[in-house]
Amino acid sequence: MSSTTLNDLLIDELQDLYNAENQLVKALPKMAKAAVNEKLKAGFLAHLEETKGHVQRLAQAFKLLGEPVKGKLCHAMKGLVEEGAEAIEENDPSLVRDAQLIGAAQRVEHYEIAAYGTVRAIAKVLGHDEVVALVDQTLAEEGATDKKLTSISTEVNASALNEGGDEE
Repeated sequence: MSSTTLNDLLIDELQDLYNAENQLVKALPKMAKAAVNEKLKAGFLAHLEETKGHVQRLAQAFKLLGEPVKGKLCHAMKGLVEEGAEAIEENDPSLVRDAQLIGAAQRVEHYEIAAYGTVRAIAKVLGHDEVVALVDQTLAEEGATDKKLTSISTEVNASALNEGGDEE
């Protein structure tokens, strides 16, 4: 889609996010299944439920804007999801692989925070306050997920150090 107006760009960005979130709905169960650490496994499953809510909020945003609910391929998310899949396929279950999964998940969160921030800024300047409110909810959840992943990584990385014999 060619974005000739700021409104066109908003719709384009929402379609990108809609696809991105739907890719995550498919990827998160695989990441949860692959995780060794129980907190990480539970975190992925909890974020799966949140992500389903993000998809619903995006559908609400389209409806508020009078647009059809549809996505367009998000190439960035496709690549980020592939990184997580590679970690699963190329490594045996271990805490080191969990650390790799956390890194992949945090890259996803940072991408989403940036993308939702862009949508928020455009929606705000266009006066779409209801869309801004929906995006604010999702941004708060994405930020909280990133913080949870950082917290879990402290435990996972310390345990992975012991597991892998990397101690000096």
